[in-house]
Amino acid sequence: MQAALDAILRRFIVHGRLNVRWPDGRLSSYGHDAEPIAGVAFRTRATVRHMLTNPALAVGESYMDGTLVPEGCSIYELLDLMVSNLARNETGQPVMRLRYWLRALKRRIDQHNPAQRSQRNVAHHYDLNGRLYSLFLDRDRQYSCAYFPRGDETLEEAQVAKKRHIAAKLCLDRPDLTVLDIGCGWGGMALTLARDYGARVTGVTLSQEQLAEAQKRAAAEGLQDRVTFELRDYRSVTQRFDRIVSVGMFEHVGVGHYREFFETVARCLQPDGVALLHAIGRSDGPGSTNPWIAKYIFPGGYCPALSEVLPHIERSRLFTTDIEILRLHYAETLRHWRRRFAANRDAIATLYDERFCRMFEFYLCGSELAFRREGHMIFQIQLAHDQSAVPLTRDYITANETAAAARQRTMA
Repeated sequence: MQAALDAILRRFIVHGRLNVRWPDGRLSSYGHDAEPIAGVAFRTRATVRHMLTNPALAVGESYMDGTLVPEGCSIYELLDLMVSNLARNETGQPVMRLRYWLRALKRRIDQHNPAQRSQRNVAHHYDLNGRLYSLFLDRDRQYSCAYFPRGDETLEEAQVAKKRHIAAKLCLDRPDLTVLDIGCGWGGMALTLARDYGARVTGVTLSQEQLAEAQKRAAAEGLQDRVTFELRDYRSVTQRFDRIVSVGMFEHVGVGHYREFFETVARCLQPDGVALLHAIGRSDGPGSTNPWIAKYIFPGGYCPALSEVLPHIERSRLFTTDIEILRLHYAETLRHWRRRFAANRDAIATLYDERFCRMFEFYLCGSELAFRREGHMIFQIQLAHDQSAVPLTRDYITANETAAAARQRTMA
């Protein structure tokens, strides 16, 4: 097994250098002396065998179990080297190619998300101890891509800017507009739209933990008369709204349910209404979810290419009135989360255990690199029934953001 993995690594590492310490203590080096340089120790023969048979799962699982250990570098630096070389080995190894195509063939099964299964999948990640998220997210618990207009904003500033950017595209030009927030999380977006823009918001979620926290926050801010949070699947919503927003939820819908999603948006949006979808996508075409992410972090999840999304919008008879691609904004967001997680690692370990901490570290590092080195990005798609529901040019977005920022400064 060791000889086989040795042969693969000699072909695979073409950028930088990887130092490997084998279970028997011997040291091998692959690649060149040029940067970047990373090191790893395989502690057991079973780890080597796992790396050969299922590398997409093996790296994360072995790191979680403590049988794959970075040497002379962090797990982020080790993954960065591996991802950089993966990009330079597009054809991949035969076993890796076979596993990729098998995942692609079965992805509709993996992403079959009827309401009951969706709730189980959501609970897997979002019904964790609420204190966990408070230890690495911003104060508003925005668990989605922030927006960095300058690039040097703090996480708090960038998340405020994200909400402002989305609100600008929703064209909240008068008070008491009704808004549906699909996948409302801990309520930050809904509360912001009610408090700062005078909207009347209904937020729906499948997370018990998020629902309880969102309702608690609404009560604390005295916004119960303007914001309602419900434990509800988006497909069961029947009433109509002036505006619809969905941030960071579409990744959990599944390719087989896109038609249902956009039919719901079309059904629930007023004839003169505006909707805004903010989601993770991939710029390199359709693919499949990394099996480690699917098993440990987001079961049933998938980040689509725009070519998989737009046909369903067309069939819903909604107009696409604006599309914006945010490229490295999520990489920067994840960098902030990763550093905050590291700073609070001891506190998080008291909530769970060391294996959980390594799992979350691996998730945050791998996700950042997916945006920084691979084809992941954020798309924001604005939708309407009527082409005249939004202004002719995009100037209004900046104007709305500037006006909102001025109001918020006055209120502060």
